[in-house]
Amino acid sequence: MAIDLNGAIAAIGAGVAIAGGAMGTGMAQSGIGSAGIGLIAEKPNQIGIALLFLVLPETLVIFGFVIAILVMLAGGLI
Repeated sequence: MAIDLNGAIAAIGAGVAIAGGAMGTGMAQSGIGSAGIGLIAEKPNQIGIALLFLVLPETLVIFGFVIAILVMLAGGLI
């Protein structure tokens, strides 16, 4: 199977979409995680709120994955 230039650019774009979402999530979770641990240390009954705020940035990876799939579909890779 030969990949033309459009397919190669689509593959690179899909990789950038996933990598950007993953790096953004990691950067967001680093601050949120440390603040959440501080909150749990002071108020142990607030663990649900801390967990909710820690999970929210994971949507960035999901959005990156969806964009990567759409780019690969447009590039003819899928």
